[in-house]
Amino acid sequence: MYVCSCFGVTEQQVKDHAAAGACTPRQIASACKAGTDCGGCVRTIQAMLGRGACPRRDPLDREQPPATAPAPAERLPEAA
Repeated sequence: MYVCSCFGVTEQQVKDHAAAGACTPRQIASACKAGTDCGGCVRTIQAMLGRGACPRRDPLDREQPPATAPAPAERLPEAA
């Protein structure tokens, strides 16, 4: 079955690229151009790759919580 009709990329080709180490739709696109024209196949490729297939990097220091956005600054009274 074709996944990307723009470039004629099949489901098997995407699976082969994933087996060779492509973990993201961008890596698949680099390997075979799928998803780089109309973008209609990107969600299908994402679904085929699944989540958690590639190892994630561990935080450098496990004791520190993940970084969060800074709190908004206090509003200063407006000048009259």
